[in-house]
This record gives sequence, C-alpha cells and structure tokens, in this order.
Amino acid sequence: MSYTALVEHFEQLHHLQHLGAICGWDQATMMPPGGNEARAEALGTLAVLCHRQLQEAQLPDWFAAAEAGPLTPEQAVSLHEMRRAWRDANMLPADLVRARSLAGSRCEHAWRSLRPANDWAGFLPLFEEVLNLSRQAASARAEALGLSRYDSLLEQYEPGMRSRQLDQLFGNLGGWLPDLIRQVQERQRHERVLAPSGPFPTTQQKALGLEVMALLGFDFAHGRLDVSAHPFCGGVGEDVRLTTRYDEQDVTQALMGIIHETGHARYEQGLPAAWRKLPAGQARSMGVHESQSLFFEMQLARHPAFLARLAPMLERHFGPQPAFVPDNLARLYTRVEPGFIRVDADEVTYPAHVMLRFEIERDLIEGRMEARDLPERWDQLMQQYLGLSTKGNHKDGCLQDIHWTDGSFGYFPSYTLGAIYAAQQAAAMQQQLGPLDRLIGEDLPAIFGWLQQHIWQHASLLETGVLLSRATGQALDPAPFRLHLEQRYLA
Repeated sequence: MSYTALVEHFEQLHHLQHLGAICGWDQATMMPPGGNEARAEALGTLAVLCHRQLQEAQLPDWFAAAEAGPLTPEQAVSLHEMRRAWRDANMLPADLVRARSLAGSRCEHAWRSLRPANDWAGFLPLFEEVLNLSRQAASARAEALGLSRYDSLLEQYEPGMRSRQLDQLFGNLGGWLPDLIRQVQERQRHERVLAPSGPFPTTQQKALGLEVMALLGFDFAHGRLDVSAHPFCGGVGEDVRLTTRYDEQDVTQALMGIIHETGHARYEQGLPAAWRKLPAGQARSMGVHESQSLFFEMQLARHPAFLARLAPMLERHFGPQPAFVPDNLARLYTRVEPGFIRVDADEVTYPAHVMLRFEIERDLIEGRMEARDLPERWDQLMQQYLGLSTKGNHKDGCLQDIHWTDGSFGYFPSYTLGAIYAAQQAAAMQQQLGPLDRLIGEDLPAIFGWLQQHIWQHASLLETGVLLSRATGQALDPAPFRLHLEQRYLA
C-alpha cells in the first residue's frame, strides 16, 4: 500500500514537472520578451511546489513501510530512485530553490540579448548572483553527501562520477588528442572541400530537418521542432520539444543540430512507458543522454553511408550543386579545425572545449576563482587547448553557452562522457550486427532496435556503469573513442 501511495505521489510530481518543462520551452521559443519577469516568477513558484512535493512529511514513513516489501526487483529499484530524488530535494531549503529559479530565469533571459551585444559588463552582476546561489546549493549538497562542492553538483547529472575520475579521463585524452588534431589537420591541409552555396531559406531548411527526423524515426505524434537562441531538447517523453537555430548562409550546422537533438528525443521517446512518470523511468544520466545525441550526430550522421543518403535530400530541397556530392559532404562534415564555438566544433576538437569548461566551472564552484576572472581564464585556456584567443570577444568566448546562466554547473563533462559512451556502443553494435555502413545503408531500424534494447528501455533501472558494461561488455574506456577518431580521420 505504501509503495502504491509513493507511485501516486511521484506521478503528481511528474505532472508538475511536465508543466514546468513546457513553460520553459515556451519561454525559450514563443514567449514575448515582456513576459519574462512574470514567467520567471511563475516558474519559481512551480519549482517550489515541486520541491515541497518532495518534502512531504509522510514520505519517510512511506519509504520505510515500502521497503518492508514485498517488492519486485523493478519496484525495489524504483523505490531507490524515489529515495534519491527525495534525498536531493531535502538538501536545499525552499527559499534557496526559489531564489535559484528566479536568478536563473533572469540571467538566461538577459543573456539572449547581452551575448549578441558582447556585453560582459551587463552580464556579470546577473551571473554573480547565479554563481553565489549555486555555491550555496553546492555547499548544502556537499555537506549532505560528504562530497566536494563540485562533485555534489556533478552527482546531479552523472550519478557516481567524481572529478578525480574526470581528471584521469581528461588526462588520458589530453595525452593524445593534441597530436591527433595536428595529424588530422596536416592530412586535411591539401584536401579540396566545397562549401555549399546559399542562401538556404529557413523554411526549406526546416523542411529538410523534418525529413531527416522522420528518417531517424522521430515520432511526430509526440513531439515537434521549433527555433530558439540555443538548440535544446525539452518537454517530456510524451511531448518532446526540439529546437534549433538557422543561418540562411549555412545549411550544415542547423541540420546537424537537429540530428543531435533528435538523438536526445529518440531516447526520451524510447523510455519505457510503464515507468515514464516515475524517477526510475527517467534518463539514467546526462552522459547517457548525450551518448544518444552524439551517437546520432557523430557515429551516424557524419558516416559516409549516411551522407550518401543525405545528398539527394539536400538536392531535392536546394537544387543540385557540387558541394552536395557525397564525397564532398564527407570531407565537409569531417573537417577538423579549431574554432571558438563549442556547438559548432568538430568531434576531434570538441573534447578540448569540454575540458576547458570543466576546469573553469570546478574552480568557480570551489571558490578558486571569481566570476569577474572568467574572461581572462577563458582566453588563457582557449590559447592552451586550441591556440585561439578570445580577448575582448566575449560572445564567442565565455558568453557563448546557456548552461551557466541558470546554474547548470557540473553538466559540461556529460558531453565528452557521452562521446566516449557512444563510441563504445557503436563498437559493440558492430560486433553484434555488422558494420555501420551496411546498417546505415540497408537497415537503420536495426540500429534503433539495438539502442532500444540495450539503452532506452532500461531508463534509470540500471546504474550507469552496469548499463554501459551490459551494453558494450566493458566499463568506461576512452580506447574505443580514440580508435573511432583514428579510423575516421587518419585511416
């Protein structure tokens, strides 16, 4: 009976979170600018309601009674995940939850206009408030969990992962990645690559994106595609909201952004319906989530076999041109060139962008640097990792990402963890089903079926390490990622 009561209670929480997700999507896509303050207050109130739902006085008694059983193995895991959500909520007071929500909404909304204006001075006081409140939350979580402040935030996105493991992992990448970047650039130095010739009207880009989403199995009865300042996938599994941004002079980036977010969406749509309203039915971690988006974008969409399927689609929407020849598309989409913008980075230089952000956000949360020091530190690390300077160029430097504006510290490592997970999954899939070129050319549903069987259907019923080892036969290991890059770019 107590387990049933818990299920009903957490299903109510899911409904509130559903409303919050859709309100957040609307804030980023449809809401008029003048509505932001009222929306921020409404979302702050909703955050407090969700928080209170997890602080109900009867929950500890229900947990204790439910643990006495009997429970099926799946129900026992579900109970564990409910307890984890309850534990996390009870680390923070409601006034801090509301303050963080308000500060994050205000900072994010301002960022949308301050970034294009390169206005670091205008952004700084808003960001300082977000950072201060994030440090308070980190301190409360650290005390409750017995972790460092940064690790307590990392735990929200990648349960069980610690910064010392990331130091080892990124140390491994840092040992061979710079040389790989140099080798690939030298190899590509004399390649002839044709850039597609625009303009590419937004309406036609969207039509192309929708066609590619359909090819990738997106369920349009339970989701849609829109435009925002920063691409994202939001909503809930029953109603997934994707966004991208378009440049009418460049068809390549928006399309890959759509494919990336479609990977997120397919994961959400593939989570088990029976568990969808409970914590156990949610995505396992952000690293696992990113592994799905990066599997779609990097393992699939930049593969020559996929680009061969994409070429006639581009011609149908924009007319034939030499840049749309499959061989040229393959060179175009595997071009390695250090750049300022993380979301536009190639997959070889991308980990450098993540390692930079990991170093900075850990130091910000641990108090080893202050918000005012961010531009100088960013420039220093960009020169160290990618040989580029961002002095005075804040919009392409420390203002480029949306994550820190709402206090999402600890999120960035998920991107490179996801790339490593995705490479391991691709290697295991090919061992079981055969080479990707054949699967992409002849049997895309088999790829999605493998992901459904090994990743999507398990949601949070398995811990990340168990999920990965069962799917791939090995624990977290950067070796398949390195092999993938070497085979694609140097073979």
